[in-house]
Amino acid sequence: MVQNEMNQTEVNPDPKVKTGIYNAPWEKSFDKILTPFEEFLHRQTTSGMLLMGMAVLALVLANGPLASAYEHVVHTLISLDIGSWTLEMSLHHWINDGLMALFFFVVGLELKRELLVGELAKPRNAALPIAAAVGGMVVPALIYFAINPDGDAALGWGIPMATDIAFAIGALALLASRVPKALITFLVALAIVDDLGAVIVIAVFYTDTIALGPLATAGGLFALLLVFNMSGIRKTIPYLIVAMLLWYALLQSGVHATLAGILGALSVPATPKYNPERFSEQVRNLMRRFEASHQPGKSIMTNDALRAIVQTLENGVRSVGSPLQRLEHIWHMPVAYLVIPIFALANAGIPLAFGSLGETLTHPVMLGVSLGLVLGKFIGITGVSWLVLKLGVAELPKDTRFTQIAGVSLLAGIGFTMSIFVAQLGFGGREDLLLMAKTGILAASLLAGVAGFIWLYLVSKPVAG
Repeated sequence: MVQNEMNQTEVNPDPKVKTGIYNAPWEKSFDKILTPFEEFLHRQTTSGMLLMGMAVLALVLANGPLASAYEHVVHTLISLDIGSWTLEMSLHHWINDGLMALFFFVVGLELKRELLVGELAKPRNAALPIAAAVGGMVVPALIYFAINPDGDAALGWGIPMATDIAFAIGALALLASRVPKALITFLVALAIVDDLGAVIVIAVFYTDTIALGPLATAGGLFALLLVFNMSGIRKTIPYLIVAMLLWYALLQSGVHATLAGILGALSVPATPKYNPERFSEQVRNLMRRFEASHQPGKSIMTNDALRAIVQTLENGVRSVGSPLQRLEHIWHMPVAYLVIPIFALANAGIPLAFGSLGETLTHPVMLGVSLGLVLGKFIGITGVSWLVLKLGVAELPKDTRFTQIAGVSLLAGIGFTMSIFVAQLGFGGREDLLLMAKTGILAASLLAGVAGFIWLYLVSKPVAG
């Protein structure tokens, strides 16, 4: 039976097989070449859509018949036991302190790449997004602080400073046919600088007590990671092991453990083993040997020489790319499609009390967060951009108009992921204030997204070609 099927396949070969290519439905890796930036945009756009779906699902769960079950699951205690050593946290804390370290790791990789070879590597190009990001952090914080100048509510001043890169880029990508690519690049650079600012704020202002012993241990582990880098170690396993120990040391120190992701990313080597010329020469040699060893009609599984050449080629491909690029490529998908949606599902579940809607909408924390994100981002980014352009310190991105920068400043008011994260840190002990902050984040993100989309649609014309 099997032999008959094989003979039939040889007589009536699949057209894909006949051409030397067989693609499974989701497997077309050689059909389209995407630049790292295009791949980044595609994943951020899809992640934004998935994030929106998880946020809606969390709201449904928190306000439906499964509300109590949702709360129970989120606050279930989970412990990790090894001998007498135990680490116990709620599922909510494992997500926010553990999984989100991977999110910050990818943010760190993106930041390092941008600083080395991206938009932030060229001072003239970097001036505008850096200045705009600073304005977009300072003004929202000032607006919030003006509304909430004292008491526990004042701790939320860092909430409206953040921009959600996945949501913002996802919204802008819907207008890809009407806006220049340089405008998307500007938003990416601005959001990455914004993330760096949020990380600094978390490290400096949202740390309650410091345990010096674990902090010193964390410093030693980070120094070890830097030694790995300077020693030319390109295997990722040593970095992973030390970064996990660094995460635990920071957890014990009182500094937020997710910062281990940023520190680990900054230590990852950005220099490949082979330069392009050496790689090109090696590939040509391997392909000559591949063609000489190829036996028509025979599977590569029965040809040891071909398998060895393919394996060597794979090793060379890994060596011509830097560990930083490789890790960003590997981790971006699980973070974008798994970590951030799980975070949204665990954190966006806000009980909506429509009976007290008027009280909610006028609550100082809700007003501070929403006005900070929508009005503060718009004034801060647009105002500072106008100032540095007038002073001649920076220049507009190619084919971009200032009205489009203003539209992007509205999209930057989508604060979702990082804003909720900061809200958890600021109001961890005040559920009432946390509820107001999350409500403000969701309302502002929705308003900023819709307003930014409409603004950019009206001021932009279809891009030719």
